[in-house]
Amino acid sequence: MKTAFVPYSETRRFSTLILDYLSENKNLKDFYTATPSLENFQRQAQEKKKEFSAESRTILYNTLKEDYKDCPQTDSVKKNIEALQQPNTLTITTGHQLSLMTGPLFFIYKILSAIKLCQQLNQKEDGNHYVPVYWMATEDHDFEEISHFFFGDKKILWNRDYGGPVGRMNLKGMEAVLTVFEKHLGHSKNATWLKALITNSYRNSNTLAAATRKLVNGLFGAYGLVILDGDHPALKKQFIPAIRTELLEQRCEIKVNEQIKKLQKKYNPAFKPQVTPRPINLFYLGHDKRLRIVNRDNGYALDGSEVYFSKAEFLEVLQQSPEYFSPNVLLRPLYQETILPNIGYIGGGGELAYWFQLKAFFKDQNTRFPILLLRNSALLMSRKLAKKQEKLGISNTDLFLKRNTLINKKIRQISNIDLDLSFLKTQLQTQFDHLGTLIHHTDRSFKGAVEAQKVKQFKGIDHLEKRLLKAQKRKLQDHVVRLHAFHMEIFPDDGLQERHDNIVPFLLDTGPQLLSDLISGFDPLSKYFTIGVY
Repeated sequence: MKTAFVPYSETRRFSTLILDYLSENKNLKDFYTATPSLENFQRQAQEKKKEFSAESRTILYNTLKEDYKDCPQTDSVKKNIEALQQPNTLTITTGHQLSLMTGPLFFIYKILSAIKLCQQLNQKEDGNHYVPVYWMATEDHDFEEISHFFFGDKKILWNRDYGGPVGRMNLKGMEAVLTVFEKHLGHSKNATWLKALITNSYRNSNTLAAATRKLVNGLFGAYGLVILDGDHPALKKQFIPAIRTELLEQRCEIKVNEQIKKLQKKYNPAFKPQVTPRPINLFYLGHDKRLRIVNRDNGYALDGSEVYFSKAEFLEVLQQSPEYFSPNVLLRPLYQETILPNIGYIGGGGELAYWFQLKAFFKDQNTRFPILLLRNSALLMSRKLAKKQEKLGISNTDLFLKRNTLINKKIRQISNIDLDLSFLKTQLQTQFDHLGTLIHHTDRSFKGAVEAQKVKQFKGIDHLEKRLLKAQKRKLQDHVVRLHAFHMEIFPDDGLQERHDNIVPFLLDTGPQLLSDLISGFDPLSKYFTIGVY
């Protein structure tokens, strides 16, 4: 794979918050642990080792051994699971929902980023061993969001009603979806490999959690990725003290709101929280329900139901059956850092935005805050598409322009006449500056009328320029069509490819070699968007 790189700041596709984090804006520094670097990860490892107990390692190890009973393990995965028993083993974690067939490409990029960072850390040979972990969001209940993926211009949909934790879902109706999908794959060598992955995962599992573990393991097991499901009684038992505190004291809401105010004061008055905390940031899990826990009459109720517990009853349920309790998006990070020897979390821009709200809460809970790392982003192009880009004369930076902006820019460039009328505005500005001087020395009451005329004249030039451009686009319609078609193919819906396209069409072209090439091309510590030509 041939790779090229564009600074995130030049893509114009990332939030100001994320760009400020990457540029180490001093006003944001109070809200994270340390900037991502190999040296800082190593320092974080030395501290985390002291805090993560042997007992927690044993529980984690036993849970993974149980979860992997029906999932084939590569030697790399076995080695990493065994290593987690040792006090010098740390993890780098990323997480995501159980998206059908992995969903959009960024699911894949998160995991590849974690794998690559662990490779970089292990090459330092500092006496520690670093393990990449994919946290399956099995307790999430937004089935609609994960129920489909795009295969080219086709939307593959698992049409079903479900409102409980998605990891516990049976796979009713999945067989028909897979049969339709596999017809689109064809009969190539890579198609046969993908069909085997589907058979070994979705067709040979009882739940969506089990199927996703097998699918992801089939893609990344060779790289030692460890897959963790937090929906386990033994893991939840370790989190009982934090759940109890949340029920009784609501510290998450208090500390997160404090941090939001601090972000608005110290970083940006316009900062808007990515996630707003609730009084109780917990759900109650049933097999097919995930209901929000709310305070009610000196006890607790399950929102959307008639169920009520007294305070004493609910605390007894917690003590006996912690698996019924599920942290929401703000409490889940604390759960993750409680049960894993974790030193870094890799996420997208939206995820990091809510992590920035959490540092004060972690301190309040006496839990070490991980180093935050923006996942790698990539744009994948076949050689055929790359040749089209070259013929169209589009630079790598211009690729990221919004479609209409790109087309307008290219039409201006290839036109044999100059469509830029800014020189007229310059001339007008000089004339109106002269008028302003005259008004100042004669009658200032004319100022409003002159300003109105200036606005009218400038708008007239803008309007004329747009009409000229529109006329030229009609004249160069063939160029417009080719530019539109090219950009549509790599920026579906005028958005980033990684937020729409699925990995399967690319794997059909390249096979598993694509994953290896991406790992080679990625550098999680860089501040660049990757363009990969395969």
